Amino acid sequence: MAASLGGLGLLQGRVRLAAAAAAASSLSRPGPQGLVRGGAACSPTGRGYSSEAKGEEELRVRYLDEENQGADLQERAKMHSSEVSSFVSKARATINEMANLPVPTIAAIDGTALGGGLELALACDIRVAASSAKMGLVETKLAIIPGAGGTQRLPRMIGVSLAKELIFSARIVDGEEAKSIGLVSHVVEQNESGDAAYRRALALAQEFLPQGPLAIRVAKLAINQGMEVDLVTGLAIEEACYAQTIPTKDRIEGLLAFKEKRPPRYKGE
Repeated sequence: MAASLGGLGLLQGRVRLAAAAAAASSLSRPGPQGLVRGGAACSPTGRGYSSEAKGEEELRVRYLDEENQGADLQERAKMHSSEVSSFVSKARATINEMANLPVPTIAAIDGTALGGGLELALACDIRVAASSAKMGLVETKLAIIPGAGGTQRLPRMIGVSLAKELIFSARIVDGEEAKSIGLVSHVVEQNESGDAAYRRALALAQEFLPQGPLAIRVAKLAINQGMEVDLVTGLAIEEACYAQTIPTKDRIEGLLAFKEKRPPRYKGE
């Protein structure tokens, strides 16, 4: 599946999300490319993915363009302070839920992602941008701060000092600069259709699809949890996550496929 997300923060242009383990039509199809449902905690602390799958209702995404994208600042100005707090709290919770999806996520930035739009992209596992794309956490221009994870995810991604510089200055960077500072993993020249980053994201997602879905899930969990702790604890998390893959049918299938020199037929079991 490839989809777009909008309506959270100062989001304009095109910011799209590709859920790699559910790319193309494989979301609704069982078998080797099917969606891994649910999520078991691997960490000794018992932390894991935050929600169980809910069948066909587990993810609804709409593509909003032009005047329908982003937060309406005129509307925001009319909100009571309690309403603003509630809005930001819901946005933060939604972005956190997306960050905890048990599948790889790729943000494709083909246009402009400012404020909450960039915070949404920061919550993805990988970011791809067109060279002409514009992005930044610009909230200090409005006398507020990034409130949907930006002050935490950006410094973890590009370093504390540079993150402070970008947030304090409300600077907007293009795709090339974003790549140079580690904000995005890939930068591509924009095409006539205006979807170069989206197409690159789909190609990247296709690289993930043949792999064992259970392995992808626990690898993401091990990385995410391990980055929040010291190395010794992180290695313990890795060990616990690895143990989750040992009794699976997919592991046996992977060994058989290697022995028989054929593509594996993973079922997420």
